[in-house]
Amino acid sequence: MEHIGALQAVVTADEYDREPTAAELDAIEREAPLILAEIDLLDAQITALDRTPTELDARRIRRARNRVLTARRDLVNRTAGATGGAA
Repeated sequence: MEHIGALQAVVTADEYDREPTAAELDAIEREAPLILAEIDLLDAQITALDRTPTELDARRIRRARNRVLTARRDLVNRTAGATGGAA
């Protein structure tokens, strides 16, 4: 009887079937403040969709947008500092 086996080293493993690498986890951790700020902004925008936006809604969106901009600036500055550039 002839052995029937895979000719390739891995048949079913896919790029997406693996755990994140340490570098990918570090990148996610660095971007976490920006991700959370974007979630807050999206939440404020969704809340304002259900009704006529009030001054409080507009203020909440404006503050969330400012937090996103601040988080982006901080992320760029940290990244530029790590690579030697300036932002």
